[in-house]
Amino acid sequence: MSKTVIEFTDFTFKYRAQQEPTLHKINLKIHEGEKILIVGPSGSGKSTLAHCINGLIPFAYPGETSGTLTVKGRDTKELGIAGLSEVVGTVLQDPDGQFVGLTVGEDIAFSLENAAVPVREMHERVEAAARAVDIQELLAASPQELSGGQKQKTMLAGVLVSNVDVLLFDEPLASLDPYTGTGAIELIDRLQRETGNTVIIIEHRLEEVLHRPVDRIIVMNEGVIAADLPAAELLSSGLLAESGIREPLYLTALKYAGCEITPEMNPQHLNGIKLETGAAKLRAWYEASEVPQEAEAAPVLLELRDLTFGYDKQAPVLQGLSFSVRRGEMLCIAGRNGAGKSTVSKLICGFYRPSAGSILLNGRDLAADTIKERAEHIGFVMQNPNHMISMTLLYDEIALGIKLRGFAEEEIRERVHRVLRICGLYEFREWPVSALSYGQKKRVTIASILVLEPEVLILDEPTAGQDYRHYNEIMEFLRGLGSTGITVIMITHDMHLMLEYAERTIVLAEGRKLADARPEVILTDRNIVGSANLKETSLFTLAVKAGIDQPVEFVRRFIECDRGNRRG
Repeated sequence: MSKTVIEFTDFTFKYRAQQEPTLHKINLKIHEGEKILIVGPSGSGKSTLAHCINGLIPFAYPGETSGTLTVKGRDTKELGIAGLSEVVGTVLQDPDGQFVGLTVGEDIAFSLENAAVPVREMHERVEAAARAVDIQELLAASPQELSGGQKQKTMLAGVLVSNVDVLLFDEPLASLDPYTGTGAIELIDRLQRETGNTVIIIEHRLEEVLHRPVDRIIVMNEGVIAADLPAAELLSSGLLAESGIREPLYLTALKYAGCEITPEMNPQHLNGIKLETGAAKLRAWYEASEVPQEAEAAPVLLELRDLTFGYDKQAPVLQGLSFSVRRGEMLCIAGRNGAGKSTVSKLICGFYRPSAGSILLNGRDLAADTIKERAEHIGFVMQNPNHMISMTLLYDEIALGIKLRGFAEEEIRERVHRVLRICGLYEFREWPVSALSYGQKKRVTIASILVLEPEVLILDEPTAGQDYRHYNEIMEFLRGLGSTGITVIMITHDMHLMLEYAERTIVLAEGRKLADARPEVILTDRNIVGSANLKETSLFTLAVKAGIDQPVEFVRRFIECDRGNRRG
């Protein structure tokens, strides 16, 4: 048995501003060289557990503790946050919040400069860390100019350069496209094998993390450890559903077909799963399932015609982009980091002006409209919630827009409270925004736009950092907006979201429209998936493994069935 590197013993923690503990009697051992995945719904205590390990609790976020927590045999209270930083390196889910240098090289070297490491040794260690994560060509680049994947690699190099024993990742996939996310999981796996570091990953996207093996999965729920099991055992139990965590889609499909999930099936990874009896059941389910009916097309609400734009006129980001969106439609825009997805949304909102082409709303050209005039009809929720929030208290933040529009106080309160309940924020209505988690702040920004009831609602990564329950609550609410005529446009890297909710997907690649089709068609076309850094849905792979002759139709029928089951 390898040495214990982290040990919680009857550990309880209560934040100073709260009446009840967030963590209750935690008993947990993490051994040297293990790779651990921690999952759980929002508010389950998983981030608090991580903050205890890296020293943010109690040194940055004070509160009351009981029991003990040791790292490498020493009590964390004795080590202090500086001592813990020499053992535990943390990669945050918000890359921009962790940069301190003007260049990639400066950022990686930050901890070495603080430790007064000699310059020659510093250069050698920075270059070695950069090579380990494959960004050695970017040492002179500005962190703000990097893609999402490159930013994450920079943060990881900044942790590796200190030769820490434990690598702690807080939602490493939150800002990455599927292809880059897969690369991140492979990179973490390779580094763990090469260095022997202990790796702890906190992530909502269970299926994506299981692209590479983990030793154990710890399920947090309501401040306690609900499960601590190998992946095969956990996926064969009902604990994920009980804890409000989304299981891999291919397992849901097998269950719909009447298959029992057992550890012997190797359910933790689709490539190794055993389908001796499951294949026939899947084929039978497919043959018996209903063929989805096509919805009647609504009139066009928003139209982009031959749109061209570039931050530098010599290097256009978008070239001749055309597509239309129908009233009440739920549309996804997908593509790799830097494909122009967010730029499209900013052009629609009027933050930028196209160099050529036009944007029409209800058949009227918006070229002469100001940002304020467009905001009467078009709402935009940014990817990073910290870029939108301006008020101290949560209630005031959500009420701000309708206050500025002159609504009566009674109506403001009614609309704000209704949206707070929908977004799972009602109990926090009197809280300061600064006390909320990243995922909760994300819901605050969505709520602040939903309360305005726009004709078109554009959301940049709406479900990033959300647990499965809040993801479903928000998405079901957004889906319901279609019946009122509100059009929802989502920019997303979440392939589950695209499959489960989008009626249509626009795929961008190198500033051009690569595809415009139903999501199940997009995510089963290997040419499109490869060109746009998407990820082929595991449902398609499962259908092929089961010998289903029309795997695309299988995906479509599964999605229709799953929507019906989810909506009761």
